[in-house]
Amino acid sequence: MNLPRPFFVLAPMDDVTDTVFRQMIATTAAPDLYFTEFVNVDGLQSPGRPKLLPKLVATASEKPLIVQLWGKTPGNYYKCAREIANGTFALEIAAMYPNIKENEINFAGIDINMGCPAKPVVQNGCCSALINNRELASEIIIAVQQGSAEGLKEAGRGDEVGDFPVSVKTRLGWNEIDFSWHEHLLSHKLNMLTIHGRTRKEMSKVPNHWDAIGHIARLRTSLSPDTKIIGNGDIVTRDQGLQLAEDYGLDGLMIGRGVFHDPYVFAESSPWGNMTPQQKIDLYTSHVKLFAETWKNQERNIVTLNKFCKVYIEGFPGAKEFRERLMDAESIENLLSMLESSSIS
Repeated sequence: MNLPRPFFVLAPMDDVTDTVFRQMIATTAAPDLYFTEFVNVDGLQSPGRPKLLPKLVATASEKPLIVQLWGKTPGNYYKCAREIANGTFALEIAAMYPNIKENEINFAGIDINMGCPAKPVVQNGCCSALINNRELASEIIIAVQQGSAEGLKEAGRGDEVGDFPVSVKTRLGWNEIDFSWHEHLLSHKLNMLTIHGRTRKEMSKVPNHWDAIGHIARLRTSLSPDTKIIGNGDIVTRDQGLQLAEDYGLDGLMIGRGVFHDPYVFAESSPWGNMTPQQKIDLYTSHVKLFAETWKNQERNIVTLNKFCKVYIEGFPGAKEFRERLMDAESIENLLSMLESSSIS
């Protein structure tokens, strides 16, 4: 995968970074790399698979796209990695969504979620809980590496193994910063390692520990020099990200919540602060229309749109009151009617 240095990544966010939002970001200011929402391998290898496939819906505009997986069973990680790499999932998604062609779906790698701190997930022994279960973490990484390599060969893409990254996204530790965890991960010669600069205990309640991320970048130099290190946490502008990359020797920057403050956050020069209320309303209208076109079978509830309403309908007089009315809409038709008849100027 040919990426600039530093490169910018749209973070995986559940119920946020679906194909609709990724397409919107592609039209505002595209990052260098996209991630899907995280999707559960155990669910994908169960009768519930069709209900999870919408999380993997993608279009040609979202390139390159990394699939983020989570779960507990190495065997299911292997199967999913193999089916991502050999095109099985792309075929199934194209069959479900006739407007999407199988060859347009661009899965360019696999990331393993070992960082989500959510209590229900952790109690099930998944994501950041793997910090305390390193034997299982190793089994999962090996399963994904083997599954993706096997899938690429089955698809006749065996020579692309080095260009189909297997990566991990994690935190600084469990209760405290623990660099032995990152040394363990680097021992697996990952293609990329993304570090959210807080421990699981800290959640998002303290400032990001960029100095610790910088230390991990230095560890990489001696332990796994080909592994790209991506820093994540509290980045709200492109310029801030560029400075952090320079200060701490990072290959990439991942932006999550920063995109809520500025949908053009990946742009070299963002127009967001100077956009008129109507331009912001028009952008949200485009999002709602794309949402309706994409999820024709109500795969996503209209309530999902409320978090995006907070992104676009802000920063102008009357925005709060207008946003509240929009978020009470009972249907897509009602929502679009309010947006298109807006008198805010």
